[in-house]
Amino acid sequence: MSDSGTGETLKEKLDKMDGHPFFIFAKPYLNFIGTGKIFSFVYFILAIINLIIPFAVIYSTIDSGIFSYGGAKLIFAIILSWLVIAFACWIGFQIWWNRRIKAAQNTSYEFIVTSSFSELFQTFGEWLGTFIGIIGAGVGLIAVIFLGNEAGYLFGLIGMNSLNIGPMVIFIGPLIGFIIIIVFQFLAEQLRLFASLVNNTKEIAKNVKK
Repeated sequence: MSDSGTGETLKEKLDKMDGHPFFIFAKPYLNFIGTGKIFSFVYFILAIINLIIPFAVIYSTIDSGIFSYGGAKLIFAIILSWLVIAFACWIGFQIWWNRRIKAAQNTSYEFIVTSSFSELFQTFGEWLGTFIGIIGAGVGLIAVIFLGNEAGYLFGLIGMNSLNIGPMVIFIGPLIGFIIIIVFQFLAEQLRLFASLVNNTKEIAKNVKK
């Protein structure tokens, strides 16, 4: 159906309107969520959170009033433990920050979200395993040296009661962290393998048709 005045069809009119600013102002946002770039934003947020965690821990500890009634040994153990946590978070920040660059460059698969999610999943495992390994060994050693039989109390103060397993946490913490890293890497590779197989199958099907 054409317009009697201009001879343009309705489709031609709509095609012209596609370039109007009213219809394309959201294009940058659509491009952002339609690619793996959105995942790089997630990496950025998680990296910043790692910088915030040490301050949240020390604020929570001070707010509990432990520095008012705790003995010298406990206070010294808390300060050293906070340094270990700050170190673990700094390593965690670097993990997320460096992987952010890799996530932004991830264009090797047609199934971008599956591939990007597998990278995010693997990075989370690397961060979690590293965090537990460092905290378990570092804080566990400090707790045993300064608090002895009351070592578990220190893990409760920093909000990690799950690691309250006695002196063995010095060795079990890094072991658990290592297992977490391996398991997450294995599962992430399965996702990438699936995406790769589907992508290659489509390429083979296209070549067969030719």
